[in-house]
Amino acid sequence: MSRPVAAGRRYAEAAFQVALAEDGLDRWQQDLAIAADILGRPEVVEVVGSPAVPLDRRIAVTDALLRDRISPASLRLVNLLVQRGRASVLPRVSEEFTRQLNAHRGVVMATVTSAVPLTDDETAAIRSRVEAMAGTRVELATQVDPDLIGGLTIQVRDRLLDASIRGRLERLRDQLHAGTRAR
Repeated sequence: MSRPVAAGRRYAEAAFQVALAEDGLDRWQQDLAIAADILGRPEVVEVVGSPAVPLDRRIAVTDALLRDRISPASLRLVNLLVQRGRASVLPRVSEEFTRQLNAHRGVVMATVTSAVPLTDDETAAIRSRVEAMAGTRVELATQVDPDLIGGLTIQVRDRLLDASIRGRLERLRDQLHAGTRAR
């Protein structure tokens, strides 16, 4: 495990405990996402992430960009990351916080990849089928990959369900190769 991942997880765990204690889970999730987005912009990274820029200047920039957008408690965490030269782990903190929030609420993340964009009705139908399979609420992300040719794949936790034409063709190819080797 790399240090930024571990650091991101530690900060997210601490933030999650604070958010849980103050009953502000949704607010913290939103604040961390906003902060990660704004401080991740290239022109901001040049200032906030540079040890060559004086610390008081980096903090002033962070305050000016986020003061009116996120809560004071979230801003204190962001400023702490900037002070410690860890602003670059903020996206990981945000992702890990969301993962912990979903686990706390019993929500499972799933990703559906299709060859063409799905309609709202198709997405809703897939969500209900995946929820029935998982036995819990599912937060569904969709992606488009034309290489699938048709059909779709569904990733739930560490399980991949492949109902794509590309997947079927690959399985057929493997069966044909196995059949020719057996002779």
